[in-house]
Parts: sequence; C-alpha cells; structure tokens
Amino acid sequence: MTEHTSVFGPDFPFAYDEWLKHPDGLGVLDKNQFGKKVAIVGAGMSGIVTAYELMRLGLQPVIYEAGRMGGRLRSEKFPNADNVVAELGGMRFPASAKTFNHYVGLAKLDTRPFPNPLTDAAKSTVVDLAGEALYAESMEDLPAIYKEVADAWQQALDEEACFQELRQAIDRRDAQAVKALWQPLVTEWDDRTFYDFISTSNAFKPLTFRHREIFGQVGFGTGGWDSDFRNSMLEILRVVLTGCDDDQCLIVGGAEQLPRTLWQHQPDTMEHWPIGTSLMTLHGGATRSAVTAIDRHSDSLLTVTDQYNNTDHYDAVVVCCQSWLLTTSIETDESLFSQPHWMALDRTSYMQSSKTFVMVDKPFWNEKDPVTQQYPMSMTLTDRLTRGTYLFDNGPDQPGVICLTYTWMADALKMLPLTAARRADLALSALEKIYPKLDIRSHVVGHPITVSWEADKNFLGAFKGALPGHYRYNRRVYTHFMQDEFTSNERGIFLAGDDVSWTPGWAEGAVQTALNAVWGVVNHLDGRTHASNPGPGDVFEQLQPVRLPE
Repeated sequence: MTEHTSVFGPDFPFAYDEWLKHPDGLGVLDKNQFGKKVAIVGAGMSGIVTAYELMRLGLQPVIYEAGRMGGRLRSEKFPNADNVVAELGGMRFPASAKTFNHYVGLAKLDTRPFPNPLTDAAKSTVVDLAGEALYAESMEDLPAIYKEVADAWQQALDEEACFQELRQAIDRRDAQAVKALWQPLVTEWDDRTFYDFISTSNAFKPLTFRHREIFGQVGFGTGGWDSDFRNSMLEILRVVLTGCDDDQCLIVGGAEQLPRTLWQHQPDTMEHWPIGTSLMTLHGGATRSAVTAIDRHSDSLLTVTDQYNNTDHYDAVVVCCQSWLLTTSIETDESLFSQPHWMALDRTSYMQSSKTFVMVDKPFWNEKDPVTQQYPMSMTLTDRLTRGTYLFDNGPDQPGVICLTYTWMADALKMLPLTAARRADLALSALEKIYPKLDIRSHVVGHPITVSWEADKNFLGAFKGALPGHYRYNRRVYTHFMQDEFTSNERGIFLAGDDVSWTPGWAEGAVQTALNAVWGVVNHLDGRTHASNPGPGDVFEQLQPVRLPE
C-alpha cells in the first residue's frame, strides 16, 4: 500500500477527510436553528462522531445508548491491571482510514503497528495446518506453495479486477477514473461470491485444491479468508483496493478511548455553544437510556421514547445502532422508511464473531531460544479451534495479553454456548498441540475475557457481511441521507454506522456514514455548506453509486 491509499470510494469516491479538515467547516445553519435537538440512537463511533459534529454546528445532539458507550470499540480492562485491555471489538485500524484517523489525531491517542502475521510487529508467525507447524519470520521462511498462493491472489486481482489501475486512481483521488473502472465490476459481479472468484480465476484454476485451502485458512495480510467465502466478492475487493487489510495499527490503551475522548472533548471553535462545551456537559455527564420507540409527532418533529417511557420531540433523528434493532428492540413507525428501505434493513446479513483473551505475567514470547534461535511462541494461524492467536506486549513491567482465539461464523458458533473458562481451556489445549514444549498455562494470571457478538442483544452480530445480490440493498441504505425524493413522513430520520457503509466492520465506514448523516441533518434544517467545501450531498449527482436495474 502506498501512503496515498485511502478509503476513497470506490462506490462513492468522495474525500471525506478533506471535507472534514477544510478550514471553512462542514456547513452553516441559520441562527434560528441553533440549539435545535437531534436524537442520536447509539453511542458507538458513528453516533459520537455525528453528535460531535452537529454540536460544533450549533445543534443540540441528544445521545441514547442501550448498553455501553463505544459500540464495537470495546476495550475491556483486566481486573487489577488498569493499563491492560482486551480489545473485544475493533482492534486494528489501517493507515488508509484517513477520516477515522483524523479523530485519532484529534484525541491525541498513541498508536503502534498491529502484530499481524508475517509483519515486523509480530516478530514471528507459526502456520499450523493439517498437524504441521511451520515457523516463519518472513514469507521466505515458508514452503514454496505459500508464495504460489500469494502470487495467485495478486494475479487474480490484477487480471480480473483491474486492481493496479483502480488502486492508482484511488491514490490519485481521481473520482471519474475510479467510477469508470469500478462500475462495470458492480454490474458484472453483484451475484459473485468470494469463493467463486478464487475457484474460477485463471490464476487459481491451474493450482490444486490445497492452494485454495491454504488461502482460506491462512490468507495474506490479516489471516485466513474462508469465513468470507460466502460473501459478495465486491465487498472483499473494496477492502483490498482501499488498503483496509494492510498497514494496520492498534490504539495503545484501547480503541474505546476514542469515542470516550470525543465525548469529553471541548472543540476550539463551534457555533452557538460557549467554549468549554462538550458532549458530556451538554448531557449532564451521561447519555440517555435505551430507545424503545421512534415515531412521527408532526410534519416537522419526530418522537423518541426511552425504556422509562420518557418521550421527547426532535427536529431530526440519526439511527446509529445495528439495523435489525429497528425491528427487534425499537418499536419503529413503519411509515418512517419506505418498504424498499425496510427490505434492505431487514436483509442485512451479520457475521458472527468470537474472541477470548487471557492476561499473562509477562510477554514471555519476546526472547529467542538460544539453541533454536526461534521465538518460543508466535502469532499463530491454524486450522484448529483457535484459528487466529495474537500476542500483545504492553511494555516493560506490564503483563502481556494473548488473544487465544479469534474466530468467525461457524467457528465462532462453536464457542457460543461455552463459558469464558471453558473457551480458554479449549484454546490453551489446542495451542499445547502446536507448542508442546511450552507451558503457556503457567504464565496465565486472572480470569479470561471473552465475547460473542451475536449473543449481545444490542448487536446480534459482529458486523454486516454482504451476500451476493445485496448491492441494491447496500445502495439504498448508504444513500438514505439524500431525502429530497422521500415522502414528508420519511424525512428527518437518518441512518449511520459501519453496517450502512460499503466497508462494514471498519470504523472508517462508521465515520463516513456519520458525516453523510451530518450533511443530511444540516440540509434537512435548511442549512448549507460553503461553496469552497461542498459536502457529500452537494456532489452526489456526479459521484453517486451506480444504480442497478430493479
């Protein structure tokens, strides 16, 4: 990935980071709109960013949260070790996520490279497949078949997806070139699965099933890809085109710090509110509780009811929770969305995901064995129950952390009914088969921490994994902020969050859709952007995602 690669499209090639940092700001509201209330449903990254930017524009965001601030940026502290966390949600953030990274910089958070397989940050990697464990500090240490798989993957992308040309257009931020190259792929590939792309590409066809199996189990970049094999190839192509799978960092001390810091942050400049105002001070120190109903009060106002039957009226509502909650947890007036939009929201397909962490007395994996000249334990990719195991060094005189197992879909469902202790025990037993001379258990301190996102009533899954044929649904929800053609009853309620974006599972998508919602709210309240800094809605006609026939 070049330093210029960013999440610039490809479906809607708009430079959100440039719009965000422009000195003229995101827009202007008439003074008679200042202080108007906008309900924000969900205090994850999209909700907090939406609220923060609306506050800066002079509106009064009112955040509702059913559970814990941060959404799927959830950093769980180990008991009695305040500086040591388990990253239960988002934990690796690419350099190409330039809009998200704007807020990381604003919050002055420290980052460092994430220990992905075969990276310098990981130091070493063990690939354990079919009972054979291979130790590697670089790709050159692995058998030739692994390089054949990596080369086939890149060849398939170059030959079938115009990969180099598209990447160069994205790097140049040439919106029209991106659209010209990307739109034919959407038309041709909407029904194509990831596995179909691998199995039928000219690069993989001459190779064996074993090559495809290695790609599924190990992959290249962040690990194995087989849990995504059922998904639309368009979704996978977006990830690799925009560099989401490369050059990733972690946030030192935990990613949850970011939304919590923005909650307390006092902007240097803003309309209407006095300097020193923050989201926290506007809310009296705490968000509102869970939303149970959203309804239409009048042509211009919506109502939001919380779990204690408190009802308030709002000039606009931004829904940042996962879309299924609008039909399972929140009694939502059906007329607020068109039936095509309801179809899109209900057809969202969520990925299951499970992680289990333990704290260890020290990062014992850092010292090489003087005889073998190998690290005693490595970042581990395997076909065993654990699938992916990651090692985190928290610095001198601090305990280390092992993500014992990071699994998806069917592998995650195997963990679903098990306790944290049982999950840790199974994972440690699997790792003992890979490292028979290493007593990992002797280093474990405290209780394990685990998560299954599909079991959380506020999430019902980790994130969206678009299936073949879902492009039209994705387009409907992503472009929902453009409301001029809606009926009056459908206006004023907006969607945001990574499951609304084209890049689900990446915090960049949460931020970009939050900014779409900000533009939508300003437009709904008769505001405008500066001519020198047009927003996503101002250039929508030129950049809009291709519309497939219904």
